[in-house]
Amino acid sequence: MTMPVIELCEVSRRYDDGPPALHEVSLTVRPGEAVAVLGPSGSGKSTLLNLIAGLDRPDTGTVTVDGVRVDRLGEAGSARYRRSKIGMVFQFFNLLDDLTVTGNVVLPARLAGMARGAADRRAAELLGLLGLDRRARAYPGRLSGGERQRVAVARALMNRPALLLADEPTGALDTAAGQDVSRLLTELNAEGQTIVVVTHDLALARSCTNRTVRIADGRITGDIRSQAVTSQTVTSQAAR
Repeated sequence: MTMPVIELCEVSRRYDDGPPALHEVSLTVRPGEAVAVLGPSGSGKSTLLNLIAGLDRPDTGTVTVDGVRVDRLGEAGSARYRRSKIGMVFQFFNLLDDLTVTGNVVLPARLAGMARGAADRRAAELLGLLGLDRRARAYPGRLSGGERQRVAVARALMNRPALLLADEPTGALDTAAGQDVSRLLTELNAEGQTIVVVTHDLALARSCTNRTVRIADGRITGDIRSQAVTSQTVTSQAAR
């Protein structure tokens, strides 16, 4: 059987003296799945994302991503892990305003030691596939919200990550731009990219994922697989 991309085993995390943010959570995500983690504010979904991303450590249990025991990594190891294994897309884009579109996209590759020429070629490939080639020299302040999120997706895909994590990726967008991002995630998954979307938006979950994990009070309360999401137009052949 194919090795899981994500494997959490009996993971718990508590902050201060409050109730556990996560309590004995176990979760397995296989290659090629598109999973939505749904839950209200305070449910534990952001803690789950941070543990998978290596931004936090569990108090108990194990976190393994693409064969790496993330819960055992130190600060430097966690940074290397994020550069090589995962791409992250955030609600508010997290682009650097003083860098061009290309400068933002190549940054993870340059940090990982990729040669400038190779990084520039990879960035041009992604920007072309995402319809941003004409915006390559623009700065983020000149882009629409939907364009900025597509730049963030291109940056997340730069190092060909095993896993794409998206944290409320349409939360700061209008309806039309949000639908564009949803279609983009669907296309990426159709090309084989494993995706985990953390959201409270059921419509987003239904539109671009084929599995819904519900979380409440730090526990998984539901895990439902649906028919695979398909795309009429797949444009993201460079995702993997």
